[in-house]
Amino acid sequence: MNILKLLDKLSNDKFFTTEATRLETLTHISAFGKKAAVASVPLGLGALMTTPAKAETPDHSSGNVFKNALTDALQLALVLEYLENEYYAIGLAAAGLIPNSDRPVFMQISKHESAHVSFLKSTLTSLGVTPGAKPNFDFTAGGSFTPFTDYNQFLILAQAFEDTGVRAYKGQAGNVMSNGAVLQAALQIHSVEARHASQVRRMRANKGWIELANGGNMPSATDPVYAGEDNVNQAGFNTATAFGAAAGSAAYDEILTGSEAQAIAGLFIV
Repeated sequence: MNILKLLDKLSNDKFFTTEATRLETLTHISAFGKKAAVASVPLGLGALMTTPAKAETPDHSSGNVFKNALTDALQLALVLEYLENEYYAIGLAAAGLIPNSDRPVFMQISKHESAHVSFLKSTLTSLGVTPGAKPNFDFTAGGSFTPFTDYNQFLILAQAFEDTGVRAYKGQAGNVMSNGAVLQAALQIHSVEARHASQVRRMRANKGWIELANGGNMPSATDPVYAGEDNVNQAGFNTATAFGAAAGSAAYDEILTGSEAQAIAGLFIV
């Protein structure tokens, strides 16, 4: 199935009704008591990890770079969607974990993530690239979390994963602009991930948006997810002057670069 036909199918599907400062990644990885290994990076993500500047700002003199940037961005998105898809599947299968009142929310989110995985795999295949295999995940992050026996921790990681996805998709927008159909689908997925993030944040009694670099009653180990969100300067305009620092920062979400997003995901990859 080609990209346009798949987009038409997904747009009619019930599932689709709806430059930050570089992170001090190693410091926060240490907070988890675990190191993210570059060797575990799935197919197609090597360039994002070893040469993030090229991934984020493609050399326009070469048509091949456009394709590499596009497919690397899709491979990164696929890793994040694999992670979310498996996380919710395990959570829903864990007896007694999710209260009955909340199960419909996570059942729907789980369907969305499954649809995203299918789309990304099909799109990569249509571009002549083999989709990366699903990594082996450790959602305890080496024993730091117990999300499938503690519902509060399940919600904490759900929020962290969704907030990461929102920033990561935005960070890859420039890398998928060479393909209009893929760009449209990526933007559609991005807005759905933002709805997920807002929903889960509300379930944790947080605001639906992020103020400053505060995730909202989150453990310090999740700081990389929110680093840079205190930026108040947008295209030369100081939003804090007009609205105050908290409101000014909340009015604009910041991106995560490919290497930043992969470092966060890598904490949960065996």
